[in-house]
Amino acid sequence: GVGIQIAQDEETKKLMVIAPIEDTPAFEAGILAKDVITQIDGLSTEGMDVNEAVQLIRGKPGTEVILTIQRGDEEIDYPITRARIEIHPVRYSNQQSPSGDTGYIRLNQFSANAAEEMREAIKDLEKQQVTGYVLDLRSNPGGLLYSSIEIAQMWLSEGTIVSTVDRQGQSDIQRANNRSLTDKPLVVLVDGGSASASEILSGALQDHKRATLVGTKTFGKGLVQSVKKLRGDDSGLAVTIAKYLTPNGRDINKQGITPDILFELTEAQRKELQQDRTKIGTLDDPQYAKALEILNQVIAEGQGTRAESIAQ
Repeated sequence: GVGIQIAQDEETKKLMVIAPIEDTPAFEAGILAKDVITQIDGLSTEGMDVNEAVQLIRGKPGTEVILTIQRGDEEIDYPITRARIEIHPVRYSNQQSPSGDTGYIRLNQFSANAAEEMREAIKDLEKQQVTGYVLDLRSNPGGLLYSSIEIAQMWLSEGTIVSTVDRQGQSDIQRANNRSLTDKPLVVLVDGGSASASEILSGALQDHKRATLVGTKTFGKGLVQSVKKLRGDDSGLAVTIAKYLTPNGRDINKQGITPDILFELTEAQRKELQQDRTKIGTLDDPQYAKALEILNQVIAEGQGTRAESIAQ
């Protein structure tokens, strides 16, 4: 494959990139969230569903596929060499900051092993006695619903995580289970490529005031879809069967999650981070630097409150 997640826009029926997965050929080629795929190897995508597009994009590692992308008024051809895509969903490190050690966790997809890797990361960073966390969900296109719920339970001790409401208005509520792994201050980084399961997690943390969200508005993909086969041919129809609501009842779809602190990268900053991946999650990454500044403020305020209660 090439490392992108795609969806069909409900209204326009166009094929849209949710986000490229980090360190994959599509990411390295410069494909962005919300790019519209108009052609695959010269074949128009008009009337094409997601499954057909995926079949055309996939192929033997080492072979090339050309994606024609519409971005604003521009149409650009991207030749991309396919590769074997191996995803390690979690990367983490202990970083020095003025308020002590900070646990930085980057989650790039909610895959089957994401919850287990997240659990290991938090446990290891807790042993190292970090004072707070930055959780990076930028360009995370989502993945498995149960994975986002398990991960939310590691940060939230109680309350609703997400409600899934079907077409008949029946709702299924997923809740925290009093088994959180840490209650230390948390800042979450999001952007326009944070979709679906990323929005479920960040929306729950924001609604419960468990975390401060920093970055830009998320993608706005809050629908549960099922593909129905059409009789007589191989085509399928994506049918919406339910939608996701945050604990406060916000509809994620089309709206997205607006961060508490809006902080956008300039085009030059974005390109620099794309060209040098080692800068992501360091002080050379302006959004991370902002997240760290906010985290240090939250920690300082918490220490001030504790000092007051001890003095009384």
